[in-house]
Amino acid sequence: MGLKEEALKYHAEHTGILGVASKVKLANMAELGLAYTPGVAEPCKVIKEDPEQSFALTCRGNMIAVVSDGTRVLGLGDIGAAAAMPVMEGKSVLFKCFADVDAVPICLDSKEPEEIIRTVKLLQPSFAGINLEDFSSPKCYDIEDRLKEIMDIPVFHDDQHGTAIAVLSGVVAGLRFVKKDIKTSRIVVNGCGAAGSAVARLLVNMGAENVLSVESYGILHDGMDKKLNRIQLEVAKNTNKGKIKGDLATAVKGADVLIGLSGPRLFTKDLMSTMNRDAVVFGCANPVPEIDYDEAKAAGVKVAGTGLSVHPNQINNVMVFPGVFRGALDVRARQVTEEMKVAAVYALANLVEAKDLREDHVVADAFDLRVAPTVAAAVAKIAVEQGIARLKVDAKEVYDHTLARVRKLRGE
Repeated sequence: MGLKEEALKYHAEHTGILGVASKVKLANMAELGLAYTPGVAEPCKVIKEDPEQSFALTCRGNMIAVVSDGTRVLGLGDIGAAAAMPVMEGKSVLFKCFADVDAVPICLDSKEPEEIIRTVKLLQPSFAGINLEDFSSPKCYDIEDRLKEIMDIPVFHDDQHGTAIAVLSGVVAGLRFVKKDIKTSRIVVNGCGAAGSAVARLLVNMGAENVLSVESYGILHDGMDKKLNRIQLEVAKNTNKGKIKGDLATAVKGADVLIGLSGPRLFTKDLMSTMNRDAVVFGCANPVPEIDYDEAKAAGVKVAGTGLSVHPNQINNVMVFPGVFRGALDVRARQVTEEMKVAAVYALANLVEAKDLREDHVVADAFDLRVAPTVAAAVAKIAVEQGIARLKVDAKEVYDHTLARVRKLRGE
């Protein structure tokens, strides 16, 4: 049986892969009276007086929405809301299995940003966070930014920020292995869509001073005459301080790090040969990376990685989004800030201790029990420090709490 037949059988025999499970057992009339009428009126009255109590007295406290309009699904493009449902359902399962976050897939039958924004805002009383997924660029920026302005719960576009955190955790660990400084290293990001622009912006926020962002029409620089969206304009302004002009080959020459968030087979052996010694290269295009792991190593790259599980140093968002939301939920954070993202980068990067670093091991295993607890604790700590947490919970308590949840889910 091929992958297509096996996947269809897998989803069909379960009627999808997500369901609803009650946290309580209704064994008698007394329990029925507590779960529903008349007992259910008591939490209703408390929440009416103090809406914040909905986090403590209802499923909202551990529940997020995974929202998409189906306009940029995986490598499939604009396939529509209904066809996007299997991906959002799968993402919801990952939230549960990796960090015990309850997630509900919601696919909106609209491509209009204002209609999407209004709809998601109206969902706020039911959820403690919103994970935006598979929205096309550039409208994804406007939708996220507007929702962050008008909502009092975390809004996180994983295609941007989850990817950026995952990629840069690998870059930080890779640079630590080759003993180079992220501040002074020449870092090239090929592709300035949702993921690429988020990587470039987060690099700047992490103090990297020599970042070049490349699109098909050349290296971005302040004042270039190409038509850029507002996020690309920001990237152009805040990177490439020397206003270097040219193509990918120009950017890569003498680079220490090359990150691909673009298309298949764009990084050649000849291109790799012009990079600095002990280069770090992550080709993250899926399902075919910019350069295969073995090809990158054969070209002399010191640390290589892709988004594929068959290769060492896999860059995988599943190491990010469950822990980010677990930490945010545990302190009832109002948002996810840039500082929380940076903390998540270094938390993940430091999971592979210096003594264990190898050129084929700078990224931790996605199934490492410590991943979600480590990210959750880092995110929660910064949220408390920034004053955007409703609860002041110690980072170690968040770590221990998350680890216990993950172990229970895995039957340990």
